Amino acid sequence: MSQRRPFRGDLIDVGGHRLRAVRGGPADAQPLIVLEHGAFGCAADWAVVQDRLAAQGLRSLAYDRAGLGHSEPGPEPRDGRAIVADLASLLRALDEPGPVVLVGHSMGGLMVRLFALTHPDLVLGVVLVDAITPDVMQTRGGPGMVRAFWRLLRVTRVAARLGLMRPISLLTHNLIGLTGEAALEKRRIHGSAAHAHWATEEVAYWPTTSDQAAETEFPPELPIAVITAGAEPGAPTLKAIQALPAIASRHGYVEHVAGARHASLLGVRFADPVVRGVQQVLAA
Repeated sequence: MSQRRPFRGDLIDVGGHRLRAVRGGPADAQPLIVLEHGAFGCAADWAVVQDRLAAQGLRSLAYDRAGLGHSEPGPEPRDGRAIVADLASLLRALDEPGPVVLVGHSMGGLMVRLFALTHPDLVLGVVLVDAITPDVMQTRGGPGMVRAFWRLLRVTRVAARLGLMRPISLLTHNLIGLTGEAALEKRRIHGSAAHAHWATEEVAYWPTTSDQAAETEFPPELPIAVITAGAEPGAPTLKAIQALPAIASRHGYVEHVAGARHASLLGVRFADPVVRGVQQVLAA
């Protein structure tokens, strides 16, 4: 009797290493919605969103970046260019010629921006979900926030090597609000030493990735939706920065989701606005 794979999805060879890819929705639906997770994240983060997209007849792909979740490590350095190259290889390996809609959460916003700017013929539109933009690094507190997060991840990496993240993950793994198999998967990944190591490496290159993503602007004709966590008055300066790509687009859409937090925006309570963002891009 064959053993059941201990995680959802498939391992796809992208040239020297394999990435875990989780596909959802009708097999023949077009276009493909590509979901890019945030720092210390994984494909499981998108499980609720993938279910909601499938219910609307939309096909999606979530994946673990190299070294994270169930994916194998990739070439260093783990900056934005390496991550974008991996995604392009993954789409080729899956015979997905595009165009695609890119959806990026948190630091994943930098990745989808860089992909859209370096592969314009493959991208139909972009949805930024409480996303980081290069402009954040130009604010007074932006670089300090990134350094503090990197230091926290360095501590997390040591804790994970000592096995301490496994009990901690019981408290921290499900801030999103996942259910079922995805919730169990997220808990295992949160306790993983390899995941902590490669997440730390990614964040170490956050400033570099931000600079790469800032080299050019989105084309004004590219449809862009911005979905943020929390009502606009709660963080007006940050939300104004996050909304800039949609405001600059001829086909922009902005929605601030009252009550949602950075993680829970992807969960069972607040995932519908993310799907609305995708639909707005498709309508444009």
